[in-house]
Amino acid sequence: MRTADELPAPGRLLLRPWQPDDAPAVLRAFAPEEMARQTARPVTTTAEALEWIAAREGERAAGSGYAWAVVREGVAVGSVAVAAVNHVHGTGWVSYWTTGTARGTGVAAAGVRALARWAFGGLGLHRLELGHRTNNPASCAVAVRAGFAAEGIEREKLRYGDARYDVERHARLATDDVNGG
Repeated sequence: MRTADELPAPGRLLLRPWQPDDAPAVLRAFAPEEMARQTARPVTTTAEALEWIAAREGERAAGSGYAWAVVREGVAVGSVAVAAVNHVHGTGWVSYWTTGTARGTGVAAAGVRALARWAFGGLGLHRLELGHRTNNPASCAVAVRAGFAAEGIEREKLRYGDARYDVERHARLATDDVNGG
C-alpha cells in the first residue's frame, strides 16, 4: 500500500490531504441544507469544521479512509474520498462533493478519476463503489463521467427526516477499460 501527499488531476487541480487552513471551505460546503443533512455531525462552526478535518486525518492514519481536498489555485473547492477500505476484498466506497462555486465545472469528476487511479494503483484496490440518490442527476453525471457503471437501485436506502430515498449504486473495477484515462 502506498499513500501519497498530493495527486495531480486534470484541469490544473490538485488533490491533497485536508489541512486546518481548509476549515472555511468545509464550512462553505456544509452550509446548504442539502449538504448539512449528509454529515453524521453538524458542521456549522470553525471548531466543527476542524473536527471534520481531524476525523479525515484519523481515517487516513488508521488506513480506513483517504479523503482529499480538491484544490484549484490554492483553494479547496471540493472533496473526494475512498472510505470503508477493505484490503481483504480489495474494495472501497467513494464519495465526493464540491463547494457551490465549483459545481458543474468538472471538479468532482476530475477528482474522482484521479482518486480512482490512485486507489487502484497506490492502495491496490480492485473495486470501487459509490451511490447517489436517484433524485440527484448531477451526482449521477459525476459518477458516469468518472467511469463508474450503474449497477442497480437500492430501494429506500437513505432516510433524511421522514423521507426515504432510493439510491443508485455504481462501481468501477481496476480492470475496466476506462482506467487508462
